Amino acid sequence: MKQRHQQKLVIITMVLLIGLNLPILLLFDSAEAVMGFPVIYIYIFSVWLFSILLSFIIIKRYHE
Repeated sequence: MKQRHQQKLVIITMVLLIGLNLPILLLFDSAEAVMGFPVIYIYIFSVWLFSILLSFIIIKRYHE
C-alpha cells in the first residue's frame, strides 16, 4: 500500500477516535427522536457508515 493511502487511513482513524469520544457523543445525547430513533444512534451509525464508505473509496483507488 502506498504511503499516502496509509496516511489517509490513519487520518480517518484519528477522526473516528475524536468523533466517537465521550464528550462529543454527549453533545448528541438528548431525548429528541428523528423518525423514532434517538439522535445519538443516528449520529453513531452515520459516522460509522461515513468512515466505512471513505475507507472503501481509498482502498478501491489503491487497487486500480
